[in-house]
Amino acid sequence: MLLPVKKEYGQHFLTDRNILEVIGRLAELSARDTVLEIGPGEGVLTRYLAERVGHVHAIEIDRSLAPRLCDLGDNVDVTFGDALDIELPRDATKLVANLPYNVATPLIVESLDGLPDVALWCVMVQREVGDRLFAEPGTKAYGSVSVLVQLVCERTGFHPVSRTVFRPRPNVDSALVAFRRVALPDDYARVKKIVVASFAHRRKTLPNSLELAGVASRSQAAAALAAVGRDESSRAETLRPREFVALAGAL
Repeated sequence: MLLPVKKEYGQHFLTDRNILEVIGRLAELSARDTVLEIGPGEGVLTRYLAERVGHVHAIEIDRSLAPRLCDLGDNVDVTFGDALDIELPRDATKLVANLPYNVATPLIVESLDGLPDVALWCVMVQREVGDRLFAEPGTKAYGSVSVLVQLVCERTGFHPVSRTVFRPRPNVDSALVAFRRVALPDDYARVKKIVVASFAHRRKTLPNSLELAGVASRSQAAAALAAVGRDESSRAETLRPREFVALAGAL
């Protein structure tokens, strides 16, 4: 029997098992892995992972799915709760998930520094989100999430996904994106604060945006931009990721 889908959770369950092999390849699964899966849904991906990795931590917000998430294997534990609110397992070495559409971006961003042992991500997201993660400066898709992900990771794979692999069929295109941790910049919390503030008022110049966000005065921001070789009329979307590290240092 098909369980009803709850739109408030952004649920789109995987139904096509062929996509699992693509996920397995991009996630470079091995028996040494401890995988965090957020939003296991009906357990299709969970069972696939359990057969190939050392351990799976599955986090599911919808308790009505409990009957579908039992007997998954001795190497699987399921926790019911909101992944944005509960403490996530710190021993995860990979994050492999068909992420709920409505929380994909904050989950990815928070995992960059919140889950320091995660070395590789392989996530199913809206195509728009997937494009945004590794967007180039000066493009419409480039934003704070682009900068933060690119400061920490390098992309290792990208695979467009048909709408037909989900139940219910989403109204948007999807993509699998894989990326590997390279390094966390020094004083990352400070850099993250500067990046978020810089894009908070996207249409304004950086000095104005940083001042409005309460991070620095306009004159301080202008001086910092000059120190990194940028004009005070610069906007956030023109700076490359590493330039935000330099800007945070100059501030």
